[in-house]
Amino acid sequence: MPDILASIPLSAIRPFEAAARLKSFTRAADELGVTQAAVSWQIKALEQRLGQALFVRKVREVALTPAGERLARAATDSMALLRAALSDLVETDESVLALTTMQSLASHWLAARLGGFQLAHPKIAVRLDTTAAMRDLARGEADLALRAGDGNWPGLTAHYLMPFVQTPLCSPELLARTGPFNAPANLLNAPRIGSPSEWAVWFAAAGVAPPQGGEAPRLAADAQSVEVATAMAGQGLALGSPIFFAADIAAGRLVQPFDIAPRYGGGYWLAYPEERRRVRKIAAFRDWILEAVAADPAVARHARDDDRTG
Repeated sequence: MPDILASIPLSAIRPFEAAARLKSFTRAADELGVTQAAVSWQIKALEQRLGQALFVRKVREVALTPAGERLARAATDSMALLRAALSDLVETDESVLALTTMQSLASHWLAARLGGFQLAHPKIAVRLDTTAAMRDLARGEADLALRAGDGNWPGLTAHYLMPFVQTPLCSPELLARTGPFNAPANLLNAPRIGSPSEWAVWFAAAGVAPPQGGEAPRLAADAQSVEVATAMAGQGLALGSPIFFAADIAAGRLVQPFDIAPRYGGGYWLAYPEERRRVRKIAAFRDWILEAVAADPAVARHARDDDRTG
């Protein structure tokens, strides 16, 4: 039996994989920096050699045939392994670790500890990305991600770090001016910052019926750090993580009126592509951050009994 690989144009595998992943010859061409006609020609040549169609051509997109789906799974896995191998070959001790994370986690937990990682690994430079856009780790847009969710991301290894918990926080000045807050129900009439739906979760955990009606918050931002900064300026009470703001609470810059911090589902995780788990800089950061989490008493105080580590 002739070797089928000898007759297959392997140069067509890359455009096939891109088109299968993006479900478009045009988008695959944009990603690869070639023309749409070149992608179409390469895939047509591949189909002719295999003697079967890999795509169903539609007006504005393409769909995989059963044969195409089977080949796409293998092509995607192979390309991921190839990218990982190439990354390992070119990696040096003076590599750059690209880390994408959320602003609040970066500003109020990671930043205070990151110096410890850099002291332990002086030849690894950290590039921190705190934009709201989700980076594609499989395509190498970042090495690691600190994400919120349930840890179930196909193709990624995820290590549980800490729960997503929130509690009301305010400034000492606001407490003196508006308090005292002797019971959770006192917060019903206090100036509140943030999402009414998130406040409803906290009131339910505190055994208080949430306020009725469409009361607008004083401020609702897309970052926890912005809302808590507003609370620290005396503008109201904001929901914030007692883990992230543990140092501010301990120093008296913020007041936590009640020891009630319900979980809001999921948690915070460290994630990276499965095939890159042995890359030195990734393994170094993984081991360091898991140790840092384990040493944080605020995390231990709010951790779940069934914490998972991926």
